[in-house]
Amino acid sequence: MPVPEFIRDLRRKIGHDLLWLPGVTAVVLRDHQVLLVRRADNLAWTLVTGIVEPGENPAEVAVREVWEEARVRCRIEALVRVAAGAPMVHANGDHAQYLDHTFECRYLDGQAEVGDDESVEVGWFDLDALPDLGPEQHERLQAVLDHTGAVRFG
Repeated sequence: MPVPEFIRDLRRKIGHDLLWLPGVTAVVLRDHQVLLVRRADNLAWTLVTGIVEPGENPAEVAVREVWEEARVRCRIEALVRVAAGAPMVHANGDHAQYLDHTFECRYLDGQAEVGDDESVEVGWFDLDALPDLGPEQHERLQAVLDHTGAVRFG
């Protein structure tokens, strides 16, 4: 997966030490379906995710990531959940922890297809026939499906 330039710059200074990074998850719904991408790095099916770069608005990042990764246009309906993920170690040894902003997004148009090298497959999945999603991905999807109007913290 491409690493944003600002992270490369930081890594040159701090090495593999823990970085606290803002991230987004876009849960794009269309009727009774959700948009998923199959990641190129580990072949896992996930919701659309991305890193918020300095000066960016998380909602705009979510919309941009959906377009870049899946060639689908969407609009933000709501910020549903803000939660810190567990610290993790990437395959290259970099330590990171993400503050995720999960957005409920509504499909506008576009044919779901691979838009960049971060994914190898994209598609719409019926909510009752999902591929295996990791626990964090499932929590984010469930937060959107359970959303009643208030942002959930944690």
